[in-house]
Amino acid sequence: MKNTITSIDELQRQLGERLKRLRVLKRLDQQTLAEQAGVSTRALSRLETGRGSTLETLLRILYALEETGAIDALAPEPTIDPVAMLRAKRMPTRVRGPVRRRKTRSK
Repeated sequence: MKNTITSIDELQRQLGERLKRLRVLKRLDQQTLAEQAGVSTRALSRLETGRGSTLETLLRILYALEETGAIDALAPEPTIDPVAMLRAKRMPTRVRGPVRRRKTRSK
């Protein structure tokens, strides 16, 4: 998706269109996919038209379409674990050596 999405509604509509294209490419009608996913045809229709849905419905549809790899694109696994970084030993900090005092000459 392009970064030109103007609203959440637009994002839902585009996601729905893509899911519908996937369904059609796999030669499935709404009723068959809905049955395979364990959701109602109305829930699938609402998802495909961008009129709102639940995360569970989206995941069930992706699973039924055998497209669960899309989840990795949606929410990639973090490569850096901030908690592990905090727990890791810190690099030793540079410690200043002892201060040498100059000997002053007595008069």
